[in-house]
Amino acid sequence: MTQVHVVGVGMTRFGRHPDSDAADLGAAALMEAIADADIDPRLIEAAYCGHVFQGMVTGQRVLAQVGLAGLPLANVENACSSGATAIREASFSIRAGEYDVVAAIGTEHLTSQFRGALTPDPSDPEAAVGATMPGVYAMRARRYMEEFGMTREQLALIPVKNKANAARNPLAHFRKEISVADVLESRPIADPLRLHDCSPVTDGSAVVILMSDRAAARHANGRSVRLAASALRTGSVDTEPTSMTFEPLTRDTARDAYEKAGIGPEDVDFCEVHDCFSIAEVLRVEGLGLFPQGEYPIAVERGEASIGGRLPVNPSGGLIGKGHPLGGTGVAQVVELVRQLRGESGERQIEGARVGLAHCRGGKAVGIEGAACTVQILIR
Repeated sequence: MTQVHVVGVGMTRFGRHPDSDAADLGAAALMEAIADADIDPRLIEAAYCGHVFQGMVTGQRVLAQVGLAGLPLANVENACSSGATAIREASFSIRAGEYDVVAAIGTEHLTSQFRGALTPDPSDPEAAVGATMPGVYAMRARRYMEEFGMTREQLALIPVKNKANAARNPLAHFRKEISVADVLESRPIADPLRLHDCSPVTDGSAVVILMSDRAAARHANGRSVRLAASALRTGSVDTEPTSMTFEPLTRDTARDAYEKAGIGPEDVDFCEVHDCFSIAEVLRVEGLGLFPQGEYPIAVERGEASIGGRLPVNPSGGLIGKGHPLGGTGVAQVVELVRQLRGESGERQIEGARVGLAHCRGGKAVGIEGAACTVQILIR
């Protein structure tokens, strides 16, 4: 079975785009990815487009803007994992021998579609009692503090770290460093979480162009990065109360990805994880097996998760710093991995990086732990 390679990446600035829509942003990112791959756009044989709130045929509108109307295209909705799932579907179509060159698009114009905090589906018990996603994660933070002794100051170090990385990322939503005091003095959202602990409402798009071995040998010019694994799981049925401080869904998806890539968590050099809230980074990094449970906040305090540390986490700025345009997020994580593995990240460059991991998780459905979780592993 053929290997899959990322040969081109493109990404818009994440933030507020009042004069563009999701198709405009997707087209801009796609054109950049085509230029980055240095290919004739007519080589692209198919596309997948991940988005959540953008309505019907968004992907078709993207392709029409860049002169690629008529290609086979599937729109993919899988909550926050929509873009990451688009990459997975694109990679499967190549592994199956159906296509040699496929574009995976993730796009979202969230500021025009959504106001306020995301809420669980109305069918969920959490929604029935008025819980929002910030409220749910605030409870998880409190429970983690109780079980493992994490302090509020340690939790605040995560947005401090991520926004320091974002300040060095020209495509990030936020470009200003903050302090622990800034986090603790920011507006309360759901105790103990405050404004700086939460990812923002963001517009943006990212695109990756994938190729088979055969196509990459002809067109990649030595700049390709291998997509060694793309794993997807949905949560299992809750037969007993789910742990608030550990994520079996993240653990199980990561195990699938490690097995497919032929590596273990000890081989990962850096990662992008779904830090929709500061506590989420803690839960996901530990669920991935990258740090022992209960120890990640201390590791952040020691600088182990910073650029230059033992295992940098969210060098792009993560969702908290870079922004979280839902459908665009999973693809943007892979864009960051590719640029890091190519040595193209400037001030944020991680020296000697060879293996990168991207984790994306989103959505909630009644009776199951979580809706969709993806883990992608790229190897240079």
